[in-house]
Amino acid sequence: MPSDKEIPETKPLNNNNTNGNGGSAPSKLKIQPKYSIHRDVLTHEVVIKQTGYAARDKSIPSSLRNCWQSWNFFALFTGVIPILQWLPQYSPRRDLPGDIIAGFTVAIMNIPHGMAYGILAGVSAGNGLYMAVFPVLAYMFLGTSKHISIGTFAVASMMTAKVVDTYANVDDHPHILPVNGSALLSNGTPTVSPLLLNSPAFSDYISLNSPAFSDYISLTTVSPLQLLNSTLNADPITKIEVATSLALTVGIVNLLMAFLRLGTLSSLLSEPLVNGFTTAAACHVVTAQLKDVLGISVPRHKGAFKIIYTVIDVVKGVPQTNLVNFGFCMAVIGFMMICNEILKPRLSKKCRFPLPAELIMVIGGTLISRWFNLYVEYNVNPVGTIPSGLPEPALPRLDLVPKVAVDSIAIAIVTYSIIMSMGLTFAKKHGYEVRPNQELFAMGIGNMVGGCFSCIPMACSLSRSVIQDQTGGVSQIASLVSASLVIVTLMWIGPFFSSLPRCVLAGVIIVALKPMFMQAKELKKFSKQGKLEMFTWISTFLCVIVIDIDIGLLIGICISLLALYIKGLKPYSCLLGYMPEAPGIYMDLNQHRNAMQVPEVRIFRYSGSLNFATSLFFRRALYEAVGLDKIPLTKVSSSNSNSPSKGSKSSYSPVSQNGGKAINGKLDETSGAFKVLVLDFSMLGHIDVAGCRTLTDLSKELKVRGARLLLASPVDRVYDTLVHSMALSEGPFEIFPTLHDCVEYANACRTA
Repeated sequence: MPSDKEIPETKPLNNNNTNGNGGSAPSKLKIQPKYSIHRDVLTHEVVIKQTGYAARDKSIPSSLRNCWQSWNFFALFTGVIPILQWLPQYSPRRDLPGDIIAGFTVAIMNIPHGMAYGILAGVSAGNGLYMAVFPVLAYMFLGTSKHISIGTFAVASMMTAKVVDTYANVDDHPHILPVNGSALLSNGTPTVSPLLLNSPAFSDYISLNSPAFSDYISLTTVSPLQLLNSTLNADPITKIEVATSLALTVGIVNLLMAFLRLGTLSSLLSEPLVNGFTTAAACHVVTAQLKDVLGISVPRHKGAFKIIYTVIDVVKGVPQTNLVNFGFCMAVIGFMMICNEILKPRLSKKCRFPLPAELIMVIGGTLISRWFNLYVEYNVNPVGTIPSGLPEPALPRLDLVPKVAVDSIAIAIVTYSIIMSMGLTFAKKHGYEVRPNQELFAMGIGNMVGGCFSCIPMACSLSRSVIQDQTGGVSQIASLVSASLVIVTLMWIGPFFSSLPRCVLAGVIIVALKPMFMQAKELKKFSKQGKLEMFTWISTFLCVIVIDIDIGLLIGICISLLALYIKGLKPYSCLLGYMPEAPGIYMDLNQHRNAMQVPEVRIFRYSGSLNFATSLFFRRALYEAVGLDKIPLTKVSSSNSNSPSKGSKSSYSPVSQNGGKAINGKLDETSGAFKVLVLDFSMLGHIDVAGCRTLTDLSKELKVRGARLLLASPVDRVYDTLVHSMALSEGPFEIFPTLHDCVEYANACRTA
């Protein structure tokens, strides 16, 4: 290669000194800096000796010794309970006003959201309100994110509803007080008293063919099959029992994931996967609300294609639409849209508090329902009884844990990915750290505590978290304020909302899902990122919509992992050339048309990993790049390829615009003869013994062809593996610390 003395002063490739706006370019140095290095070509072995490098001891005794030396009980204790780290630094004068405002605002949103998502999960509105208290307090002590709002979330509620509908066989236990042989469920539905069913007089009605039984059943709104299942079942399982057992099981899964250090598992859920899944789950949520919007009764379907069956039943029930119910819901949706799109943006410029549109509609809907007696006069269904006070702690049914274990894994992964994505977003914005495994631990304890207090699996809400941040919240003290206000609501105000129409909550849910539907716009971005990203989004969305939430999520995860495997299996590789104006800088020949190829030397760069899974692709990519697996398309004379004239620039073959070599004006698609093959391993992150064996076979094959193999720029862990493999009779390998050292050594060998 040309010496440094023969190189003229380097100049920028772009001589245009003006930017796109016609002004002067950013400040540039008047004198172009230069550097010149004069030293011997070094091998990697020499560098290792001179720098005193010592391979890391990977033995088990050494690992245990290092772990014991780094052990700090106080740091471990404060790490498990992060509130002990940030609470001493908390300034009441500086931080408390913002937390109080944020907590009050989030509490206002928690009341309608908790009630709505509690009903969406298949339990009562009161259970949704409990979610704003007990899991929140547990996360305040154990969580590492300072700004997320723990509680209910639409996707988690929808997945919980699927499990509840699958395993619950009764609506409530037989503790309902009988009134003349009948009773009212918590949702106002009349049913048969269990005392009457156990009475001898009821034995006359057991036969389904009995006219008396049919007449009795006609007085109720439940079918004979539902009546028998809810009363004569040997093992009655209520909806709240399934929900609490599910919360307990999800907590156990979270703790196991934390113990196994699976905090990075959320990274396997790619952005297209999460985006497509949540968008499709929003469609499920809206479909589940259609019956409350129209005021009709629709049977709940289970299993695959349930959203299709539900839509068909809704369409069939359109003629029975309750017009008062439908009009009320449309008014709620219209009011919420006006508030969110027009009033809130304008008021946010003048007032720190956001307009509590949801709470206004909940209070207003309750008052209208009470004044006009909508349930009795117009058959507008209310949310049902909301008990005053807090629930007594009770251990969930442990016999249901094996039944809900499989479903709990999917819910644990989804809720964790949602919490981590929100936590990382706010941590990046405010400059603090969110620890994944500690988040799993906090979620595990929060779900287990919530399961003992009649709660469903916890998650976090995007809208509430953003509001908590925008209104000045700086820590989880805001969550404490919010939980305190919700407790006040449960103690004294909860029964007031018993007459709230369900259509109001349906309207609140539908409007709140708008950001999730707007995620569909991201498909255009994913299509620009690559075909695999777009395919992952579309396939996940369609599978969740057409089949079911859990099965669609499983298919989406498999497709996402397959896309990750395809990308990892085909890492980036290329042939490198040098810049004539700047020796020591090597570029991709396919991308840089002015790059020059080193005569009789092929420089092959490979990124990624070289192991048993990728060794075949490595060999194929290398052989195609250097032309070992092809018959030459154009025969190049030895005088042109092996005997360049001294001092002639033609000895460095210019590369044409499409990456091939231009010889006598014609494109030669072969790489020609070479004497040295240089493998640039500067971007190689890992190599195993199988990869080393591939290099050994390659070295032997090159030796048969009269060429030699040189390795350049391996990182320390790759170098250690290469040395270890040579001790196992692989190699030997000639290794150099930099690519330029390796190329200069190859030139010396070529001209020797």
